[in-house]
Amino acid sequence: MDRMIYLSMSGAKAMMQRQDTLSHNLANASTPGFKSELAAFRAVPVLGSGASTRVYALETTPGYDATPGPVTATGRNLDVAVKGNSWLSVQALDGTEGYTRGGSLDITADGTLTTRSGLPILGDGGPIQVPANSEISIGADGTVSAKGTNGKITPVGKLKLVTATDETPLERGTDGLFRAATGDLQADPNARVQDGALEGSNVSPIETMVSMIAAARQFESQMKMLQTAEGDEKAAAQLLSLN
Repeated sequence: MDRMIYLSMSGAKAMMQRQDTLSHNLANASTPGFKSELAAFRAVPVLGSGASTRVYALETTPGYDATPGPVTATGRNLDVAVKGNSWLSVQALDGTEGYTRGGSLDITADGTLTTRSGLPILGDGGPIQVPANSEISIGADGTVSAKGTNGKITPVGKLKLVTATDETPLERGTDGLFRAATGDLQADPNARVQDGALEGSNVSPIETMVSMIAAARQFESQMKMLQTAEGDEKAAAQLLSLN
C-alpha cells in the first residue's frame, strides 16, 4: 500500500516542479533573448532497510532550449541580435562575468553601456564607456563607435562576444545569467551581431499553455491515486477490525 503512496507522492511533486518551470517560461514569453527552461526527472530508490522498492522522482540535469528566438527589426541603434550560438558578456551583480542573449542595451548617466536591467556590458577590456552627447552605433563584429557633435566617428570599445560549444556548455544561474562551468570564456573574433534588431524569446505561449494543462491533469491523476490508496487503507483497517 505504501508503495502506491510513494509513487503518487513523488509523481505529484514532479508535476508541481514542472508547473513551476512552465509558468516561469510563460512569464518570459516576451522577454528578449530568453531561453526556455527544460525539466527532466529520474527515478531514485529510497535508501534504508526495507525501502528499496520505493522510489522518488527527482529533477535531474535541468537545461535550456538553445533554439534561437525570432529576430525582429527595431531600428534602434542600441539594439543588437546575437547571431548563431554566441552570447553577450555582462558583469553580474556579484562582479562575475555572465552571458545573455538579451541585446536591448542602454546608456547610464555616467556613460556606461548596460543592459535594460542595468548590468554593465563587457568589452575586451572591461565595461564599455561612451562619451556624452554622442551618437552610438554598433558594427557587425561588435565594435562600438561614437559619433561626436563634430561628426567624427571614434571606436570606444568592442562587445565581448563568446560562443558556447560542446566542450564549454553554458548553465543558467539563479540570477538568470548563463555561465560556463570551466570559467570565463574567451572572446570569439568570428561572432557577429545584427544591429537595429532584437532576438525574441523562444518560448511558444500556446505550446506552454498546452503543457501546463497536461501537467495539471497528471497532478490530478496522482492525487486521485493518493485518495484511492487512502480508501484501500481504510477498507483494509475495517476488515482487520472485524477479524
